[in-house]
Order: sequence, then structure tokens, then C-alpha cells
Amino acid sequence: MSTIEKISIALTAEQFGAIRTAVELGEYATTSEAIRDAVRDWQHKRELRQNDIERLRRLWDEGLASGPGSPVDMNELRAEARQRLELARKTVAIIRD
Repeated sequence: MSTIEKISIALTAEQFGAIRTAVELGEYATTSEAIRDAVRDWQHKRELRQNDIERLRRLWDEGLASGPGSPVDMNELRAEARQRLELARKTVAIIRD
């Protein structure tokens, strides 16, 4: 088991009330357990955010490495998108039948 470190935190009355209610309803055995769960959630979200940032950096680098962009004909792009959408709709219709 890891070492337990004690800290002091300041919560708003609303935040403390929500934690106290969760303990009273039996969702957590203690306020400390509720806070540890919140910290675990924060750690998980932080890790996901870091992964997203790394992915965006990698995509950015790939984009730069691919060379300069070229002009896009928006009418042609829309027509291609509509063709793909129609094909997808037909595929779904076939699967449903």
C-alpha cells in the first residue's frame, strides 16, 4: 500500500455539501474516500488530455512534413462528399433489407 500523505484543502460550501451528501447516502465511506476518487478522476482526465496533446503535436508534425498545401475546389469537394454520403446511405439500406 502506498504511503498516505495528509493535506489541507479549501472547498466551497457547495462542494463540501456535495461530498457530505455522497457520504451520507453511502456512496463513500468517508470524505477522504470521496476526495481520493475525485483525484483519481482528475489524474485520468489529465492523462487523457496529455495523450490528446501528444496526438495533436504528432499530427501537426505530419502535416508540416507533408509539404505545402494546395488550393481546394470547394464545389468539387462538396460533390465528392455528397457521393460518399449517398453511397453510405445505399449501403445502410442494403444492410437493413
